[in-house]
Amino acid sequence: MKSRTNASFFKAISIIIVTFIWSIASIQHARADVILHAFNWNYNEVKNKANEIADIGYKAVLVAPPLKSGSNCAWWARYQPQDYRVIDHCQGNKESFQAMIDALNSKGVVVYADIVLNHMANERNNSTYFPGDSALNDYQNNANYWNKQKLFGDLSNGFLSPWDFHSEACISDYNSIWQVQNWRICGGNGDRGLPDLDPNGYVRSQQRQYLQALKDMGVKGFRVDAAKHMTNWHMNQVFTSSIKRGMHIFGEVITGGGTNSSDYRNYLGPYLSGTDHDAYDFPLLNTMRNALRPGGSMTLLENPIAFGNALPGSRAVTMPITHDIPTNGGFRYLILDPSDEHLAYAYVLGRRDGAPMVFSDSTGVDNNRWVNDYRQSDIKAMVRFHNKVRGQGQETIYSDDCVLAFRRGKEGVVGINKCGGDRWVELRTNEKYYWYRNYRDTFSGETFQINSSSKWVRIPGRSARMWYAD
Repeated sequence: MKSRTNASFFKAISIIIVTFIWSIASIQHARADVILHAFNWNYNEVKNKANEIADIGYKAVLVAPPLKSGSNCAWWARYQPQDYRVIDHCQGNKESFQAMIDALNSKGVVVYADIVLNHMANERNNSTYFPGDSALNDYQNNANYWNKQKLFGDLSNGFLSPWDFHSEACISDYNSIWQVQNWRICGGNGDRGLPDLDPNGYVRSQQRQYLQALKDMGVKGFRVDAAKHMTNWHMNQVFTSSIKRGMHIFGEVITGGGTNSSDYRNYLGPYLSGTDHDAYDFPLLNTMRNALRPGGSMTLLENPIAFGNALPGSRAVTMPITHDIPTNGGFRYLILDPSDEHLAYAYVLGRRDGAPMVFSDSTGVDNNRWVNDYRQSDIKAMVRFHNKVRGQGQETIYSDDCVLAFRRGKEGVVGINKCGGDRWVELRTNEKYYWYRNYRDTFSGETFQINSSSKWVRIPGRSARMWYAD
């Protein structure tokens, strides 16, 4: 009996261990999926495109903040909350939000919600009573509608009052951690700024209820807007272990460089060490800019993590562009030349590390440059390559100032040439590739085969090639 008991015990422990390992692997695997940032899209539009989004190969869609904001339909109004307890704004309401989640889930695609926890709206002469008397009256007069849009709480009562905010003061020094995390984001010229929330017990409880309600609806990830403006203590109080379980959470902490930059030391580094959340990989974006610029070297992209110029892959959401870059004057310097942006996408969708994000705009900024980018032929081709080689290792084949080439296990080869002329790269094939099997370029469809110990492949000027094994 004792031996049988021990055998049963060890069998049970083995099952638990294997299950744990597989659950960790699945989390990391899921985080390598391609995310579509459907920036400022209407929820019904996302729902109606669920088939197309899934067919292209996206596995997650980041959508507009689900909350109540004002009647102004400009994109920035979605980042000025009036009330967390209901979803209602120009891009949809709770009913359309749920319909969108259900449509995407039916196609194997999950929804990530953009959330705003740092501040509320600058409106009604900068009032700090939310949502305000007019909104409360509307809740009562149109109770049937608003109860359908309610996430939690009692809509007969106000949501926030002046006691739930920090003192009014505008950030004047972004190198002051105290100012950044306690004062207001202001626009200048007398703007009184966005009322900055005090993370008191009541505020934190409301934020936890909000996040749990979204999770209960089927949301599988949260992008934390303006994360650098919140303390890690506040973040960890709100994102409890039960809320985080099974979720992909990543913060927006804009930095101008890697580990040697002051904003990394002040904000992004502490955020990564003080929470277990992921973050936008702004260090890598800066490294890509430096590598792709005239006079830069593609060798910077060979192993940027090793030199503090990229986030660890398990913590990184990688991208050539985010919505803040073209829509905010202070960040427009980060916009890449269109050809360089194509090469940067080839890099983030070709490499092993990080969860790549594709930005697809609905605002029409910069003469519609990023409108419908999610379905551009080159983006679709790169997503296809990413999904075919997902989970494979990475090894550099060659790098110099103009060219970076690397393989993804035996399953794929990526070559990026930022310079003007064609370049040829040698593949030394001993046990590193499939022999007598087509490797197909995801862009052109052209193929090659390995049939000797050395194979030379061409990378056209100002182009990328991404070959996957058929």
